[in-house]
Amino acid sequence: LELIFSFRFILSSFANTIKKMKEIKDLLSLKSKILITTHVNPDGDAIGSSLALYNFLIKMGHDVTVVVPNDYPDFLKWMKSDDKIINFSEKTDYVKKLLNKIDIIFCLDFNNLKRINELGDLIQLSNSKKVLIDHHLNPDNFYDYKYHNVDASATAELVYDLISFIDENLIDKDISDCIYTGILTDTGSFRFASTSSKVHRIIAKLLDKGVRSDNIGKIIYESNSFDKLKLLGYSLSKKLEIICGGRAAYIVLTRKDLSDNNYKKGDTEGIVNYALSIAGVNMATLIIETKERIKFSFRSSGDFSVNHFANSYFNGGGHKNAAGGSLENKLSVALDKFLESMSKHTKELNY
Repeated sequence: LELIFSFRFILSSFANTIKKMKEIKDLLSLKSKILITTHVNPDGDAIGSSLALYNFLIKMGHDVTVVVPNDYPDFLKWMKSDDKIINFSEKTDYVKKLLNKIDIIFCLDFNNLKRINELGDLIQLSNSKKVLIDHHLNPDNFYDYKYHNVDASATAELVYDLISFIDENLIDKDISDCIYTGILTDTGSFRFASTSSKVHRIIAKLLDKGVRSDNIGKIIYESNSFDKLKLLGYSLSKKLEIICGGRAAYIVLTRKDLSDNNYKKGDTEGIVNYALSIAGVNMATLIIETKERIKFSFRSSGDFSVNHFANSYFNGGGHKNAAGGSLENKLSVALDKFLESMSKHTKELNY
């Protein structure tokens, strides 16, 4: 009887997924003016999924624009149509006018409009149809349509599902490169638990489309600047701290630290993972002082939920084992709050 109920649940879930994708497909049956956007400080999944969808919708004949809240790392600026992306922070007035003409807004890789700051306020006021495609926990109800699955390895995986459902024949090498980049970066090069057998089957299909995994891996992971490597070395040799009986690690980078090491956007990518790689460490945090706020990047292994931790103390969230947050405090105040919050979870980290 339990097997029957389980089978029925799987069938129901599959039918619901098909229903949601069909609704989006029907929405796209008429040529439309479409805007695609993603979260602040876009990463590989954000840019990869956005450009994959952009290139696909252009082939369908839609009028499409990609808008990002702010700039993103140079190692992501090679995919097809990257030159078409509009930076909202640089062209705010243009985007405001553009939004008045948009029929459909695709919101990719974020679960609430606060993740895109002022752009989120404008989208909230827009009369356009809003489509959410995302894999983060607990999305706010700001959308008209959604394709959401927390078990997906990346938003790029969900974009692949959707565009395959609409017209698989339109997926070419350029679109495949974008999807591959999104999945590669959001699975930690296929190391994270979210890397299912389905993910590998998708990757196989992308390789069949001509994706060169060696080339993409080199662009993303082996094109570091001298200053980026110096910042990494400085972070690990001078700023790495161990707490909670050796079960947690953290790194604090001040604005001076970044300035002294000629910081460019993207230079702190992956630093937190080095802290998590220490034997015995179950949680790692990178704390960065910016002009506006103190940013936190949390990573964990095992059962400790950094999503819950970020949501409880740092106005943030994300995934169970990868999340972010921020505080609008001085660095000293934010650091004190972090250490106090960590002290409340020492037992959990020492499982």
